[in-house]
Amino acid sequence: MKIDGKAYRTIWVANDGWSVEIIDQTLLPHRFETLRLATADQAAHAIKSMQVRGAPLIGATAAYGIALAMRADPSDEALEKAHAMLLATRPTAINLRWALDDMRAHLRNRKREERVAAAYTRAAEICDEDVATNEAIGRHGLALIEKAAAGKKGPVNILTHCNAGWLACVDWGTALAPIYMAHDKGIPLHVWVDETRPRNQGASLTAWELGRHGVTHKVIVDNAGGHLMQHGLVDLCIVGTDRTTRNGDVCNKIGTYLKALAAHDNGVPFYVALPHSTIDWTLASGKDIPIEERDPAEVTAIQGRMKDGTVATISLTPEASGAANYGFDVTPARLVSALVTERGSCPASEAGLLSLYPERKKK
Repeated sequence: MKIDGKAYRTIWVANDGWSVEIIDQTLLPHRFETLRLATADQAAHAIKSMQVRGAPLIGATAAYGIALAMRADPSDEALEKAHAMLLATRPTAINLRWALDDMRAHLRNRKREERVAAAYTRAAEICDEDVATNEAIGRHGLALIEKAAAGKKGPVNILTHCNAGWLACVDWGTALAPIYMAHDKGIPLHVWVDETRPRNQGASLTAWELGRHGVTHKVIVDNAGGHLMQHGLVDLCIVGTDRTTRNGDVCNKIGTYLKALAAHDNGVPFYVALPHSTIDWTLASGKDIPIEERDPAEVTAIQGRMKDGTVATISLTPEASGAANYGFDVTPARLVSALVTERGSCPASEAGLLSLYPERKKK
């Protein structure tokens, strides 16, 4: 995607040929800055602190974290240590484990002198595969938007939650890829952007990238979605996911479940866009997904830009009040109209997923 006319991915190898650069997403939307990662520890910190976030991008960053670890020490011990350290950074998104296991399997049986080059090559391939996968998701999701637009007067009103755009991936995004393609095709669109408390990834990230691409949108408070659906102001919902179980249950940013309930009650299609790497075939139900609990300070404080242009963090709650900060919730498959993958759309069920991924059938 482009920022001020310049094409960017969210992660790339720097000009020195070995260190890795990222967009520091903790500074958006008020400042756009890139950050250089030179060690596996720095890659781990970037994931844990959410300088990078979004399931696909977490996986890509972890892959380059392994490459940086191999550059420092290509031994078996260093490989296992880096794998364990990076895996511990975020518990919910399955792409993290997928990418790390892929990198370890790719390097484990190679000679030490081959591991550095092989690691960088494979990390780059993971990034390129993510871009191609998300572009395919966009094409399949575009068909759903075109269906909603057929015979409709006025724009297609789409509601999305959190950020599942190109900032959450290497490029294109998952849930936002169909929106970008529809916009580029000239389909009139309007996007309702949930603010997505407590980290405000909708208000800060989704709104920022939609605006930079020229997509008409409005930011709404998280609890406004049901009201809009009741009044016929939402034609479809589309969100991403950090982990989807084999039965079609979907784990996504906290608040997604409530939007799915409102959509179901009002007959609004609720779509979930995901790459193959986000499917956890080892879990039969969303009840088994570990839910990340984050720093309560994300709930009790908020970051914003002051009138003088400075960016500050301010307190929201009484000093004596505690806070709970659950990062994700699980939307049952029965509330999902369809899963949109790089191989097409399918019902949110084991049979539906297996129709697209028959190689996963148990033998």
